Amino acid sequence: MTDNIPLQPVRQKKRMDSKHRSGCCECLRCCGRRDPRPRTVWLGHPEKRDQRYPRNVINNQKYNFFTFLPGVLFNQFKYFFNLYFLLLACSQFVVEMRLGALYTYWVPLGFVLAVTVIREAAEEIRCYMRDKEVNSQIYSKLTARGTVKVKSSNIQVGDLIIVEKNQRVPADMIFLRTSEKNGSCFLRTDQLDGETDWKLRLPVTCTQRLPTASDLLQIRSYVYAEEPNIDIHNFVGTFTREDSDPPVNESLSIENTLWASTVIASGTVVGVVLCTGRELRSVMNTSNPRSKIGLFDLEVNCLTKILFGALVVVSLVMVALQHFAGRWYLQIIRFLLLFSNIIPISLRVNLDMGKIVYSWVIRRDSKIPGTVVRSSTIPEQLGRISYLLTDKTGTLTQNEMVFKRLHLGTVAYGLDSMDEVQSHIFSIYTQQSQDPPAVKGLTLATKVRKTMSSRVHEAVKAIALCHNVTPVYESNGVTDQAEAERHYEDSCRVYQASSPDEVALVQWTESVGLTLVGRDQSSVQLRTPGGHILNFTILQIFPFTYESKRMGIIVRDESTGEITFYMKGADVVMAGIVQYNDWLEEECGNMAREGLRVLVVAKKSLTEEQYQDFEARYVQAKLSVHDRSLKVATVIESLEMEMELLCLTGVEDQLQTDVRPTLETLRNAGIKVWMLTGDKLETATCTAKNAHLVTRTQDIHIFRLVTNRGEAHLELNAFRRKHDCALVISGDSLEVCLKYYEYEFMELACQCPAVVCCRCAPTQKAQIVRLLQERTGRLTCAVGDGGNDVSMIQEADCGVGVEGKEGKQASLAADFSITQFKHLGRLLMVHGRNSYKRSAALSQFVIHRSLCISTMQAVFSSVFYFASVPLYQGFLIIGYSTIYTMFPVFSLVLDKDVKSEVAMLYPELYKDLLKGRPLSYKTFLIWVLISIYQGSIIMYGALLLFESEFVHIVAISFTSLILTELLMVALTIQTWHWLMIVAELLSLSCYIASLVFLHEFIDVYFIATLSFLWKVTVITLVSCLPLYVLKYLRRRFSPPSYSKLTS
Repeated sequence: MTDNIPLQPVRQKKRMDSKHRSGCCECLRCCGRRDPRPRTVWLGHPEKRDQRYPRNVINNQKYNFFTFLPGVLFNQFKYFFNLYFLLLACSQFVVEMRLGALYTYWVPLGFVLAVTVIREAAEEIRCYMRDKEVNSQIYSKLTARGTVKVKSSNIQVGDLIIVEKNQRVPADMIFLRTSEKNGSCFLRTDQLDGETDWKLRLPVTCTQRLPTASDLLQIRSYVYAEEPNIDIHNFVGTFTREDSDPPVNESLSIENTLWASTVIASGTVVGVVLCTGRELRSVMNTSNPRSKIGLFDLEVNCLTKILFGALVVVSLVMVALQHFAGRWYLQIIRFLLLFSNIIPISLRVNLDMGKIVYSWVIRRDSKIPGTVVRSSTIPEQLGRISYLLTDKTGTLTQNEMVFKRLHLGTVAYGLDSMDEVQSHIFSIYTQQSQDPPAVKGLTLATKVRKTMSSRVHEAVKAIALCHNVTPVYESNGVTDQAEAERHYEDSCRVYQASSPDEVALVQWTESVGLTLVGRDQSSVQLRTPGGHILNFTILQIFPFTYESKRMGIIVRDESTGEITFYMKGADVVMAGIVQYNDWLEEECGNMAREGLRVLVVAKKSLTEEQYQDFEARYVQAKLSVHDRSLKVATVIESLEMEMELLCLTGVEDQLQTDVRPTLETLRNAGIKVWMLTGDKLETATCTAKNAHLVTRTQDIHIFRLVTNRGEAHLELNAFRRKHDCALVISGDSLEVCLKYYEYEFMELACQCPAVVCCRCAPTQKAQIVRLLQERTGRLTCAVGDGGNDVSMIQEADCGVGVEGKEGKQASLAADFSITQFKHLGRLLMVHGRNSYKRSAALSQFVIHRSLCISTMQAVFSSVFYFASVPLYQGFLIIGYSTIYTMFPVFSLVLDKDVKSEVAMLYPELYKDLLKGRPLSYKTFLIWVLISIYQGSIIMYGALLLFESEFVHIVAISFTSLILTELLMVALTIQTWHWLMIVAELLSLSCYIASLVFLHEFIDVYFIATLSFLWKVTVITLVSCLPLYVLKYLRRRFSPPSYSKLTS
């Protein structure tokens, strides 16, 4: 069985950085947490515990009630930008350093912190409510008083929990009983390991034999289990019943477990809880949530450090020009405070409010309905993604298998010709029922048709018999279960199997007339088109394994006594088993290129003597103590020779809507796509081809299984010789490569156009993300829909969860949640691009606004003998960056260079952003030079044109400054929005209206004169007109790439 394959995830190194939950690991001892130990769990008696166990709660929150405020404030002040303003505000409590009213420093800082705290609190409350919903799910618990209802969060180790069909398993449990007649159940594990195959689970034999579930409380028994660990594919434990004579001891393995986050696919089960809370396998495979800081924010933080350096230099120059006279050190501090506007505190406010607007726009986009922004701090990250790491099952595919092709060598049947197959099957069983006497002189056409009908019939019968599918009957409201089972009622029948591929094959045989209606451990029943039941006895069954890549079954036809050995498997192994033919390899290649999962079906007729001889050798091999598996395989292989090739089957895992165009868009945008899946290598490769993740012209290099350093070295050298080649590698080989040749492997993998990693453990997915970040320095985006993708999503710079059929665990842990994979294209190409470009423009304009007024202050101080006297007092300085310019400047968050349709049509526009040009040292320097030019022109112009009183300088310069800023906003805007016009007019109106109340700073009578108006007009034109001319010339002779698309 595929679930028995050992798969040890690479354990992550601990990194002491911001990615770890603050204070989470350091205080384990203080909180009473100890290393997990082996445990003894008594059935139904949680009070008989030998150690303390954690509560069974799911917690995706970054903070708790006590750590919220300290945690948020620490995350704010650990960055230079905010710490600078805190020190600045605190300095105003010292009288010698005070330059103005306290509120001019503390109100802006308090507003910034309030916005941040409210935003973080809202996200934490939303996260708490989502966790509460999961933790409040109701389950049934067996107690001495009968069955009681219990919340998931109140489940304890030792409790006996009843889990219904299609219900999530709430904790790691040992499987004790099932309602299924065959004494087993199926599990859906794709939320845990990403595999689409259903897993067969077996209850403890001793407890399954008890008459009723309540008898579990009457026996004296316990489970001894290994300590909790991250290995989801292995388990070691024992079950002991003490009150029987003699005491019963059973060994427990992975087949007896029900891990949390899996879903019961058949029947109702009873289990004893083994692990809860943070000791769950699924939780241990999940990294702690972290506060993600965007690359854009780090770049802005870097620019503020440069501005701080400029602030220190300007202050030192001012004091040096005074020849360090008197208490010069106090003068330095006063100048530092005087020019503190060089670093604008409004920058943080504007950027944070911009993020809120971007998040609101994303949620309101009707073309990506259901999209949720769970982390509003990093929308700009979406505009600079270089690597996209995606899950397969449920993300790229729907996990719905469809039978597409039956190939018999000389003829192939597709979806449009299945009625021909149906007619062949019908004709075979019609002839058998009528059984006419032999007719002499059959025409050639009749012979050919009869031959073809029998070939099709043999192929369909083989597909209908060679599988591990069980038909189950359920009541449908009209017919009860027992009656449906007795009459093989079609409307009540559902198929259960460990693989959706097998269900698709059996459903197809039903559609063409041969229906699987019954199956138990020893027999199979098929129904013909005429309603006749065919009975077959199962003599032997050889299940599919990852190593053998094939499955087989030996059956006896009850009506004829014929014994037939049927087998199906991957073409790579079946090619050496079937009789020689000249079409198998070519047709398998053709079907694989279409993205179909190909199975080769073959048969071999056995005489009674041949079978008896085989059975004797098979039983003998199974009794061997040494090399049992090898001897058993050898005996089976003695049958697997010269088998008759019947057909090829092609099954397609239906892709999500528009996956192919979305992946093509991402590829054209310069984003490399890696597929990380827990599924099998063949399945992953087929999906990669089908989704056009690997283009038709690209070769695929399948990295063979390596187990040591030497093999890894040889395989890496072989791979190095390939060019423009997609890589497919398994989790086990990946682990070996990363252990010995981490740098070399990542260097080669990053050069590939596409990479597929199959059979990846959840922790391996997170490790790959982290290695990409460290090796390339590029931004990563992880997309997934299952619980096994949570670690990857939280590790990536930008995590996107797809709300799939199998729950919301991934979408709840992600930064962004979408309903379909195709929405990712618009999320990145439109919203990511717009968010980044808008924030880049907004941040540089806010810096420009502050540098202008700081330049004016520097000119003013240098003209008036380097005095540390502020040019503008009190309300003017606050009003400048708030009501007078805030709305027009902030309206830049509505600006866009191209329409969303154009951004989607030309994803190459996104590629330009990967170089980080919208916010770079070059653009920053240009804005600095513009600010120095405009600040100098306004201040020197006011000094030259004023006539008598100092108050006139303030009026002329401040009015010119406000008008210049409003005109510069208009110059920066690329696409006008009606709110931008409103913002410009509103700000101008606010300034004119407020002049009446500013008589303390401005001469109201002077501003009404013609002299004031012409001086302001001249200064404003000189400061702005050259920039308008330069913009026109640049657009005329060196237009940007997007302008060609908008013209």
